[in-house]
Amino acid sequence: MPNSQLRAADMLARRLYEEGCRHAFGMPGGEVLTLVDALETAGIQFHLAKHENAAGFMAEGVHHRDNAPAILLATVGPGAMNGVNVVANALQDHVPLIVLTGCVDAGEALTYTHQVLDHQAVFRPITKATFRMTAQGADTIADKAVAIATEPRQGPVHIDVPISVADAPVTDAPRRRRMPASPTAPTGADLVQAKKWLAQAERPIAIVGLDVLTDKAGCILRAFLEHFNIPFVTTYKAKGVISEDHPLCLGAAGLSPLADGHLLPLMKKADLVLCIGYDPIEMRTGWRDAWSVDKQRIIDISAVPNEHYMHQANLNFVANTSATLEAMAQSVQARTTWPNGEPDAVKLALSAAFPTDDEWGPAAAIAEMRDVLPKGTLATADSGAHRILLSQMWRCDEPKGLTQSSGLCTMGCAVPLAIGQKLADPDRPVVSISGDAGFLMVAGEMATAAELGTAVIFVVFVDASLSLIELKQRQRQMPNRGVDFARHDFAAIGRAFGGQGVKVHNRKDLRAALRYAMAANVFTIIAVEIEREAYDGRI
Repeated sequence: MPNSQLRAADMLARRLYEEGCRHAFGMPGGEVLTLVDALETAGIQFHLAKHENAAGFMAEGVHHRDNAPAILLATVGPGAMNGVNVVANALQDHVPLIVLTGCVDAGEALTYTHQVLDHQAVFRPITKATFRMTAQGADTIADKAVAIATEPRQGPVHIDVPISVADAPVTDAPRRRRMPASPTAPTGADLVQAKKWLAQAERPIAIVGLDVLTDKAGCILRAFLEHFNIPFVTTYKAKGVISEDHPLCLGAAGLSPLADGHLLPLMKKADLVLCIGYDPIEMRTGWRDAWSVDKQRIIDISAVPNEHYMHQANLNFVANTSATLEAMAQSVQARTTWPNGEPDAVKLALSAAFPTDDEWGPAAAIAEMRDVLPKGTLATADSGAHRILLSQMWRCDEPKGLTQSSGLCTMGCAVPLAIGQKLADPDRPVVSISGDAGFLMVAGEMATAAELGTAVIFVVFVDASLSLIELKQRQRQMPNRGVDFARHDFAAIGRAFGGQGVKVHNRKDLRAALRYAMAANVFTIIAVEIEREAYDGRI
């Protein structure tokens, strides 16, 4: 496109393409037609979803495969409002989501109020930043948005684009680009103290979070933990940062009281707790003050200062995890740790707590999936009782092998996450695992899966109940209210939208259905019929 024909929207789209973006998702309206055209012209394919919330999760799914910022596009008013949940989720789960909304020009809005509201006021509390684009500032605003979204901790940035600004001609002026900040590491007396504690620790333990992935610290983290013989737990989002078959890995933690019954006492026994890139937003309240600064030595290495107050530490390093671990390890000798073997005992207890040999039920279905689906399968988990069980049982040998909404725990995320991942990485098997209630929230996206040709395996646990909430009702001795619904034919939904559909009631049939799905070139819904209250004693 000649420079004289450049529009402000083209400048924005070109910067996103430069950052590696190749896909955008949403539902267009008249106010964003220029943005759609500019994205496609720049080489970023726009994909029509059936709801903006699902579109945002599809964009996140792509991000998890290509590491470029995700792009959600929504039109004025109700379109933008439909995306509020996924934007809030991106803030809590540290997803670099660029949110593009169209808006009515300021002058027009003085006398024309149809569907007009203050998008920036809505998005400001749930984004890292929000901008109203100008024609001559389009390139600068785009670069600011990318820089802010991708710097630690990553998160969403909103750009409101007035109709006339999107179409405004601009000159191809020299570009402004902000270079990423260099990784920082602690120095001085606090670093000396940390090294001393590391050298003295007899019972060290680490809890590893999502910052490690952003910092690309996986290799250094593994070397550090192996050298100092430190067992570790991960959050659900950090599963697989070191393969979960590693002998020092105690698995993931966050929402399972059953797992916490083994892991939290071990945390209390540690004489040194290393919080490495750990954000407790993923954890249930049982992890509040899981260790004591009065009785233990706690070192927190994080991208941002502690404003959550879920726990405190004796040493707080706001720094790059990779650089910090390297600085701490220098000239420190390794030693034998945990001489009484408590972590190994906990590992055995956790294995027994989540058995794989049930005759049937959600645990049996998860065990079958993990056994049948090949190594390298990407999994997504929706929110609900099944997610807690899945996050304990599904072993990951790579980062982001299992993706989910962990900070906000939003329902309906697994299906669109899987569609996005399959679109970005079509040669790998992708399985989405949902409860029936969460699946019903996004059942219309089966049309999107068919239209995009994404042969995802959609597994739906069917028990006709909001199982986790129903379980909490019973635990509080409350009557069953507002949690049950009818059993529906989910397999028929698959066939109705141009995919396959199978209903299973036992392990043998599930195994056959999974093989059937892997051989297909269209999506498959596998309805896993389970009994009510099947999660009792399992999570």
